[in-house]
Amino acid sequence: MLHIGILSDTHGYLHPRVIEFFTGVDEIWHAGDMGDISVARQLMKLKPLRAVYGNIDGGDVRTEFSEVMIFQVEQVKVLMTHIGGYPGHYDPRARQMIEQEKPKLFVCGHSHILKVMYDQKYELLHINPGAAGKYGMHKSITAIRFVIEGENMRDLEVLDISK
Repeated sequence: MLHIGILSDTHGYLHPRVIEFFTGVDEIWHAGDMGDISVARQLMKLKPLRAVYGNIDGGDVRTEFSEVMIFQVEQVKVLMTHIGGYPGHYDPRARQMIEQEKPKLFVCGHSHILKVMYDQKYELLHINPGAAGKYGMHKSITAIRFVIEGENMRDLEVLDISK
């Protein structure tokens, strides 16, 4: 059983309440647009970090992280990338990866809109944690934590801080 914290779109800023929210997790996943490598460094001091780069990330982040991650946690295959869309409206490249890799969990960011949806067509859980940074059109700072146990994903909680 692993407790996972997910965030995206920090744009160079890591809110102290996000750090507090992730205190009990085993791993942190960042779905791109860190904005600065210092965000990754802060997160790595807390817990092991899995991350992808986003469209605003510079060479420092792109050198250390890839555009796409495919990995296994417990019995759940995970596909994570920054630009992904959502069920019924996937980015064409994301849809191609989903069809090829057949993940049970698809994590993306980019939209700054928190969405957790089950995709019946591809039989996967889609998670976009929204935006954890203070820059952008979003009205609140959001992050997600949940549990993966075996093939089950459960106990999902949302952090929502008004900007």
